[in-house]
Amino acid sequence: MSSAKEEKLLIPGSAGMLELAFREGSREGIFASRGYCAVVCHPHPLHGGTMDNKVVTTLVRTYVELGVPVARFNFRGVGASEGCHDQGIGEVDDLRRVVEWLKLRIGSNRVLLAGFSFGAGVVSSACFALADVVHGVFVAPPVGRYNFAPDQPGGSELVARGGYPCPFCVAMGGRDELVDPAQVYAWARTLNPAPDIIAIPEASHFFHGQLVRLREELAAVLLRQLG
Repeated sequence: MSSAKEEKLLIPGSAGMLELAFREGSREGIFASRGYCAVVCHPHPLHGGTMDNKVVTTLVRTYVELGVPVARFNFRGVGASEGCHDQGIGEVDDLRRVVEWLKLRIGSNRVLLAGFSFGAGVVSSACFALADVVHGVFVAPPVGRYNFAPDQPGGSELVARGGYPCPFCVAMGGRDELVDPAQVYAWARTLNPAPDIIAIPEASHFFHGQLVRLREELAAVLLRQLG
């Protein structure tokens, strides 16, 4: 991993200040000169989700090792971020503000987004709502909620486009106790183009004991899809 220290700061959001942590990508990473930047979104704020979640920090480490500068942040109402939880709607705007800040900080318009659980729902919506998103990562996406399925808000746009406007991948644990893997795989088969799937049969929702494997397999997918 890059030796650069993580920088923590507050930036303005639409509901108040947003707390984020920023880290430069490794200079030795294969994507170090590609002009990418990444933002990672955490799981549900009302169920203990924060930017310090271990899946979130694993995703951050994956990008850093590949040479991509990355920000993780707390949604409104979490940690030092001001405001109140907004059912995934205002949280898309939180993500927008972080992306805008990061693009200015890095001087890049090639944005990679990743989200875990609730955060994957926010990233799903943002793939349509935000400009310059070139790739998405959905870890344990709660399909059937948020903007994933045709009968959900925004789903009609997904159907009209025939799929997502950028390549993406889905990581799923076979022993997920909160999100049904079969439902996720069935949803993925309806999309065109289909996403790459990272299936880890032994993993639970929080990937306990499987985080190294998640990092390694995600890095391989990113190299294939973005390389």
